Amino acid sequence: MKKAQWITAAISFLLVIMLYAFTQKQIFGEPKKPILTKSPTASSSVNIDSFLNHVRSHLTPDQITRLNFLESSAAREKDVAEKIHIYHQLARFWKDSVKMEDQHEIFEPYAWYTAEAARLENSEKSLTFAARLFWSNFREEPKPEAKKWKALQAKDLYERSLNINPSNDSLQIELGEVYVYGGFAMPMEGVGMIRKVAEKDEKNMYAQLALGYASLTSGQTDKAIERFKKIAQIDPKNLNAILLLADIYDRNDEKKAAIEWYQKSLPLLDPQYKKEVEQRIEQLNK
Repeated sequence: MKKAQWITAAISFLLVIMLYAFTQKQIFGEPKKPILTKSPTASSSVNIDSFLNHVRSHLTPDQITRLNFLESSAAREKDVAEKIHIYHQLARFWKDSVKMEDQHEIFEPYAWYTAEAARLENSEKSLTFAARLFWSNFREEPKPEAKKWKALQAKDLYERSLNINPSNDSLQIELGEVYVYGGFAMPMEGVGMIRKVAEKDEKNMYAQLALGYASLTSGQTDKAIERFKKIAQIDPKNLNAILLLADIYDRNDEKKAAIEWYQKSLPLLDPQYKKEVEQRIEQLNK
């Protein structure tokens, strides 16, 4: 396994664990009447129509007929509950009915209508679900304008959810990451959001990991090392922090330190990854 792959593997672990833990800790309130109803728009040429127009060309005549019916129904419907129902139908249409060679291309319509339903419903549960759809997708988006649009959707949805439950630390961390990685002009504001959670509870590993990774991606390697070591001290079985430390030292050609942290990861790894790490340790010992 190449050196550069370790940080990718560690970050993948991080995202999976964060998403799992966050969703397990949610405390959802009862649906409330909408406070904010207008969807955000980006100051660029990218909007939902950009994505819809592209994928429409791949639909069959029957699918176009069905889609036109649902869209016109949503446009003229005045009852909020029924409109939410139609938006969910549109989301399911794109997720389940449309099959394309590249299924990633239907993400935007599916996420958009899920988000529109959530904005009308205005419950923490629905808004959080929609926000995380965009949160888990925008960082992998290669096109800057599309990435900014997705980040803007996530930002709006997280803010609405936090408006309902301001004490939700997990949402605060994720909103902070949207600010940091979404292409906005105020990434340090996002870091501040995450740091606020970490200062309130230093044992919040998700906040600590988010801060460490933010330091790493901004080139502040020393700060990242300090943060990951703090995590490993509080939680010696935190595989994300351990692998990130091993990778940093490996890339910096600090073999002794790299071996030390790779060895600490061995008891925590699945057999497949354990074998690869053992091979890397052997290479570093030569």
